Amino acid sequence: MTEERDKRARRSLVSLFAELPTLVIQLLKDEIENLKRELTARLAKLGIGIGLFVAAALFAFFALATLIAAAVLGIATALPAWLAALIVAGGLLVLTAILALIGVSSLKKGLPPVPEEAISSIKKDINTVKGLGQP
Repeated sequence: MTEERDKRARRSLVSLFAELPTLVIQLLKDEIENLKRELTARLAKLGIGIGLFVAAALFAFFALATLIAAAVLGIATALPAWLAALIVAGGLLVLTAILALIGVSSLKKGLPPVPEEAISSIKKDINTVKGLGQP
């Protein structure tokens, strides 16, 4: 009876060792997929932040052009046309400031573009394989 139990234990141990390479390969594939997913999410946030900075720069350019037009109108005439140009420029500057603040917030969420969760998971896997348990 004990001999039969030993054979089953050996068989299950042998089958476990036979499955080990497959399990390790699957674990590595899953970790790489996790790494890709995390990097993609961080890079998307960085892209959004950079896009918002470009939009802010574009609006800043137009605000500067409007300020220049306001200065020209103000010098050319003493009429309120320059005041209207200053109001438009002020609105563009407010929009520029809002976009820049949103861009900074988005960049802070994406920096540094290091896949921290994937690295932590890989460290746990390595420690488990080594028999150390949790890090």
